[in-house]
Amino acid sequence: MRSSRSATDPLDPGPGGFCHRGLHGPGVPENSLASFRAAIDLGLGIECDLQLSGCGTAMVFHDRDGRRLCARPDVVANSSAEEMAGWSLLGTEETVPTLAAMLDLVAGRVPLLLEMKEEGRNGERIAAATLAAMRDYDGPVGLMSFSARAMAFIRKVAPEVRRGLVLSGRDVPLRRWDKIRRSRPQFTAVKVSVAHQPWAQKMREDAPLYGWTARTGAEARRLARHVDATIWEGDGRPGP
Repeated sequence: MRSSRSATDPLDPGPGGFCHRGLHGPGVPENSLASFRAAIDLGLGIECDLQLSGCGTAMVFHDRDGRRLCARPDVVANSSAEEMAGWSLLGTEETVPTLAAMLDLVAGRVPLLLEMKEEGRNGERIAAATLAAMRDYDGPVGLMSFSARAMAFIRKVAPEVRRGLVLSGRDVPLRRWDKIRRSRPQFTAVKVSVAHQPWAQKMREDAPLYGWTARTGAEARRLARHVDATIWEGDGRPGP
């Protein structure tokens, strides 16, 4: 059941939820402009990942290197945005987009969840690069991360930007409390397996709770009882 907060949540994606790494599938790679176009066509919210390139550009990419998605060993942190623009995603014509290019495409048409990946304690740097790319963006967007360092930076330098904390349940309670204290999240995204736990539901009393990642219809149905919006892929699209 959706909470009453969904009516006032500026990131509320509606019943379709947020598609994880865009609406990807056969021939449409994750975190590609094609996956974002597909999501926009259906009016779905979009969740995507950000990595910091070697030249300090926020890139829409999940992994720290190109092995899985691009069949190349190049490390993102050692590669420029220009170089990454030549990386083919899963052998298609799609290449790794910059955050700026992704934002130009979306243009405020659907809500966005941008997850900043911290590598080697670069949380503040990727947060700064993300804010730079968003400078002129006009649309519903939330920044989130596992990194309290990144979110504390957002809280300090851009308190007007909606910020969230990503939690998997691996943190001991004291560590989780410290992350919450430092970032003061305005929403939380939790792993599907822990969304029902008392600490997660307690957080939901104060701010919207999103759940990731539902991959089957059964997971989506279970998750819907405990969160305000579902982050999903594959067969996990939430029902009406």
